[in-house]
Amino acid sequence: MQGPDEFYPPYQYGWGWLLLAVGLIALVLVAWALVLWFTRIEKPPKQSTQPSVPVTADVLTQLRYEYAARIDQIEAAYTAGAMSPKTANRELSALVRSYVNEYSGLEAPVLSLSDLVELGVHPALIDALQRHYYPSIFRKDMVIDPVAGAAAARAVVSSWY
Repeated sequence: MQGPDEFYPPYQYGWGWLLLAVGLIALVLVAWALVLWFTRIEKPPKQSTQPSVPVTADVLTQLRYEYAARIDQIEAAYTAGAMSPKTANRELSALVRSYVNEYSGLEAPVLSLSDLVELGVHPALIDALQRHYYPSIFRKDMVIDPVAGAAAARAVVSSWY
C-alpha cells in the first residue's frame, strides 16, 4: 500500500461550535420549562365539610364547641322521635362523661357516681348524673325529659373547670 509517510491529525472544530451547541441545549430547556410553567393546572383549595370554628379558638374551646354540637344532635334526634327518652339520656350521660375524660383526663366513663362524688368532681356533673341520667337510665318507672338532660349536659360542658 502506497501512501504518504506523514500522518495528519483529524480536523479540529473551533470552540465557537461547542458554545453554540451548549447555548441551543440551554435554550430548549428554558423553553420547555416555560411551557410547563404556563400550562400547569392550579388546584382549587379544599373545601371543608365541617362547620367552621373560630380561628382564635384554643383546643379546650374547640372541645367545648364540638361537644355542644353533639348535645344538640342528641336533643334534635329525641325531639324528632328518632330516639327514646331512656336512650337519649343514656347517650347524654356517656357524652358528658366522655367530655370530662377528654377535657381533664379523669376516667369518668368507667367511674360510678359514688366514685365521682368521692373524687370531688365539679358539682354540675354530679347534679346532672343524679337528677337526670341515673333515674332515667336505672329506674323502670321514672323517665326524665331528655331536653332537661341536654340543658344539664350543656351546663357541664360550659362550666367544667
